[in-house]
Amino acid sequence: MISSFKLVLGFDYGTRQIGVAVGQPVTGQARELRILKAQNGVPDWSKVESLLKEWQPDALVVGLPLNMDGTSSEMSTRAEKFARRLNGRFNLPVYTHDERLTTYEAKGVRLAQGQRDGYRERPVDALAAAMLLEGWLTAQAETVKPEPPQENA
Repeated sequence: MISSFKLVLGFDYGTRQIGVAVGQPVTGQARELRILKAQNGVPDWSKVESLLKEWQPDALVVGLPLNMDGTSSEMSTRAEKFARRLNGRFNLPVYTHDERLTTYEAKGVRLAQGQRDGYRERPVDALAAAMLLEGWLTAQAETVKPEPPQENA
């Protein structure tokens, strides 16, 4: 599965903004890409389509903002709906991944970089998308165990 993927896009779903990141399974790393505007959770689908045409990913990952106890939240239900729509519109494999605390961690990174508040001017959504995508890539790499070498008989 993931071993055949060359490029994966990650989405940090929000009702006003959707952070997007790009990652490579071979390196296990992801980076911020951009932020898509949304209105009440609905993105401009033509911009999503343009993004997918530009990057040609093999799969998509949508973060699930679960409650701290692991239960679903209103936002995780909306993120799952967004994931289903991505799959239905673009016929790509779409995976979901627990994204608890990624926005909090992304704000911490920005603070360490010297940003004081001002998240409207420099939002953290794409950084949060990169963090959740790296988490998914790491989880996938841990589940794929290489076969031991075969001895010649």
